Amino acid sequence: MADVAEAILTELAGIVGESQCTAEASACGSFAVDGQTPDCVVCPGSAAEAAQTLKWAAGHGLAVVACGGATKLGIGNPPRKYDIALCTRNIASVRYYEPSDLTAGVGTGTALADLQALLKSDGLWLPLDAGGGRATLGGIVATNASGPLRHFYGAPRDMVVGMQIATTEGKLVRTGGRVVKNVAGYDLGKLMVGSCGTLGVITEVNLKLFPLPAERQTFVLPTGTLGIARDLRRSILTSPIDLERMALLDVEAATVVLPGSQPDVAPREPQIWVEVGGSKSVIDRTRKDLEAMGRAVGAKVHTYDREGSEKAWQSISDFTNLIRKMDPNAVVVKGTLPIAKGEEFLSLAQQEAHSEKVKMISVVLPGVGIVQLGLLNVQNAAQAAGLVSRLRKAAEKSGGALIVLAAPAEVKAQLDAWGEPGTGFKLMRKLKAAWDPQGILAPGRFVGSI
Repeated sequence: MADVAEAILTELAGIVGESQCTAEASACGSFAVDGQTPDCVVCPGSAAEAAQTLKWAAGHGLAVVACGGATKLGIGNPPRKYDIALCTRNIASVRYYEPSDLTAGVGTGTALADLQALLKSDGLWLPLDAGGGRATLGGIVATNASGPLRHFYGAPRDMVVGMQIATTEGKLVRTGGRVVKNVAGYDLGKLMVGSCGTLGVITEVNLKLFPLPAERQTFVLPTGTLGIARDLRRSILTSPIDLERMALLDVEAATVVLPGSQPDVAPREPQIWVEVGGSKSVIDRTRKDLEAMGRAVGAKVHTYDREGSEKAWQSISDFTNLIRKMDPNAVVVKGTLPIAKGEEFLSLAQQEAHSEKVKMISVVLPGVGIVQLGLLNVQNAAQAAGLVSRLRKAAEKSGGALIVLAAPAEVKAQLDAWGEPGTGFKLMRKLKAAWDPQGILAPGRFVGSI
């Protein structure tokens, strides 16, 4: 194996430079996927070098997994083969930035936190809260990752107006453009968003930006029961209030995301968190509306200070890593359901976890129908796989779906992270064959193990 890795490094050094590829154990270990470690890590300095690396790998039948901040590597099935970690950290330049047009084009190795720092000086931001300060735009877009801000702003799919893709043929393909209304016909970029690096490596994204809200305020409403949470959710979503984000936290989640809570809002019961942005008058009006809704169900509205609430939202947004820090062997799943079914599904999940004596922590995004569950202290892989399978069936019965965001390799060996492929799987397989004919890009990681 050492001889193989050395031979690979020699070839790759001719493409990216000797200093930008390594087979050092710690470097390779930081990009391990489900217990599998690559033979080497290569860090192209440009999109062209990334394309050349992919072409070389395809010609030698070597499997490649694209990486950035390594915050999303737990998503998907274990790779059938994993030879090279292609890290985009050096593809991080700002190609263009037009504050007046609310657009920017940046390399996908750029950390989201770094981009936000650049935009903030002009009163702008990219309203994504995909979690983790190390998360790069490439990983966020490739997985279509989003957090509570999805409630108002949408997902990465809604903010990417163009991109550049490195293919296994060594080509750089551009799709879309710099402005929102630029696509006539099918937008090729939509295929890449959420494809988890199985069709090509996204090297640059053109983004739609947004003005920062003048002010932002978080309100917290204790709910007592899921029935009360359902009634509040209905009242809030049918009201004229424009929320930035909304989340329903169970007691455990409320305790974890904000340790040392203020005494008057100590998490003794589930809580609905909402954030509103705008002028002071808008925030004051929202407060009055929420207080009226709260009185109707016996819930008092509380607030946190700006710093405390922002830290809490960051923890909520980084739910997977939050849970895995508590228990490295925890299983994290995400259910996507009709909005009206969220509380019912959560109640069933709580019953299942209780019957299995598994500790469960939940964060629900009730405005978009997303339920995130952390399953801790699971006894063994068989128990975890069985529990996930029952939860998946319940989600599907409710008209939704459930995927595994993170789990130990032995758990993934007993179930598919994505569930059964849908009706469009034949088309997906054809696209995979067209874009990656040698099957070297994250083989086995995506839906249907393609």
